[in-house]
Amino acid sequence: MRQDILNQLIDALTILPGVGKKTAQRMALYLLDKNKDGAMHLATTLKNGLENIKRCSVCRNLTSEDVCNICSSAARESALLCIVEHPADVLAIESTGGFKGKYFVLLGKLSPMEGISAEDLGIPRLLQIIKDASVEEIILATSSTIEGDATAHYIKEHIDGVKVSRISYGVPIGGELEFVDNNTIARAILSRVEMV
Repeated sequence: MRQDILNQLIDALTILPGVGKKTAQRMALYLLDKNKDGAMHLATTLKNGLENIKRCSVCRNLTSEDVCNICSSAARESALLCIVEHPADVLAIESTGGFKGKYFVLLGKLSPMEGISAEDLGIPRLLQIIKDASVEEIILATSSTIEGDATAHYIKEHIDGVKVSRISYGVPIGGELEFVDNNTIARAILSRVEMV
């Protein structure tokens, strides 16, 4: 039996994180009954995003340009590079307004059990960027998980002649940056410690 369009919409909304069947049902009914203009705007914007958003050719963050606005900004400190796991981490750090450097997005963390290697994370490319861009300090903002720590240590071991620090203050062990409040992230960046 073929599923009707309303149920297809409800099922489609359940792919969002934290959205179960009941929440998806409320969302679908709200969009269809109370806010058709908003629903059309959402659909158009989502379609536009899917067609035009890609990875920055430099830092691998999400952007609609070949090079994102952070990488192309002359106001950003090129000598300061923050390495994060996901684009959500860039958004979390940027929301604090406390970091003026540039980023490199790994798109994950080392996990031999899952077959995720240094090459999968773009680490060879990262090392080349560090060399070519005359980076003076690396801030490792990977998560405080076993894999996040292993990734930070792997990167640290492959960098020579550059100060390497790790965010630490206020970020809980096992925590993901995207779920940490802005003040905690800002303090973690400001209170970073050099890795030895």
